[in-house]
Amino acid sequence: MTDDTARAAELLKEHRDSIDRLDAILVYTLAERFKHTQAVGVLKAAHDLPPSDPAREDRQIERLKRLSLDADLDPEFAKRFLTFIIEEVIRHHRQHKA
Repeated sequence: MTDDTARAAELLKEHRDSIDRLDAILVYTLAERFKHTQAVGVLKAAHDLPPSDPAREDRQIERLKRLSLDADLDPEFAKRFLTFIIEEVIRHHRQHKA
């Protein structure tokens, strides 16, 4: 193995280690977020509130798009990601209401 190849292998390992740590952070962050959205779903069901709040969802999507631009992340990807999460949250809220 050449010095360049060995250095590339070490850099690859460092990047993959960072990715693994970030994946763990994402999973634990999503779990914490869903704990709060589950509590919101229980509260909404207890008070006969609708499972979705389209105005808030729109504000959150716009907020995330702005954050993604600040973070140099594709805003369309950020929108699709948050939309997926919101759809899952609404599904949970509907389950609480049922």
